[in-house]
Amino acid sequence: MSDIFQEVDEELRRENLAKLWARYGKYVYALAVLLVLATLAVTQWRHYQLHQREAEGARYIAALNLARQGKDQDAVAAFAAIARQASGGHATLARFEDAALKARAGDVDGAVAIYAALAADGSVDSVYRDVATLLAAQYGLKSGEPTAIIAKLAPLTSADNPWHPSALELTALAELKSGDRAAARTTYQRLADDLAAPQGLRARAAEMLTALAE
Repeated sequence: MSDIFQEVDEELRRENLAKLWARYGKYVYALAVLLVLATLAVTQWRHYQLHQREAEGARYIAALNLARQGKDQDAVAAFAAIARQASGGHATLARFEDAALKARAGDVDGAVAIYAALAADGSVDSVYRDVATLLAAQYGLKSGEPTAIIAKLAPLTSADNPWHPSALELTALAELKSGDRAAARTTYQRLADDLAAPQGLRARAAEMLTALAE
């Protein structure tokens, strides 16, 4: 008797499954197709990104070779194009190279403009933004407004910033340019007393303190 009930139960289950499949089977097929297409799209996108990175890397190396060969104008144009068209690390490095070549060619204002733009670009990693701030200050000291430079360097002079020794030295130079010798002495003293700073920077700070005391 139990066998009969079991057969009836199995028959009902098959019947229910058949009804469910008839009602929802097309959706299951559609979902399966969508999953296959999504997987294919992700794979193709990753392949495209890899191809793009390889192409950007090749263009970046070609631009570097132009710079090494002394073809600065061609290199500047190449780096500027990469900065506009590439993404991520290659674009950032191309902007730095473009600025460096401009500075080397005597276009200091052009270099400072690029460094300032990098420093203000929130899409760039904070480490690179800090380096750009330092370089903008370094090249901008000659013709820039010292108080503006001091203000931009201020966040980098805190002890927890890895670039603070360089930021302190540039700050002291800007303070001297502004005519504030007292502030410069204080900043140089901070640098001379900073055991975490490179020895060369501490030695220069000590020399400047001696010169300012005369």
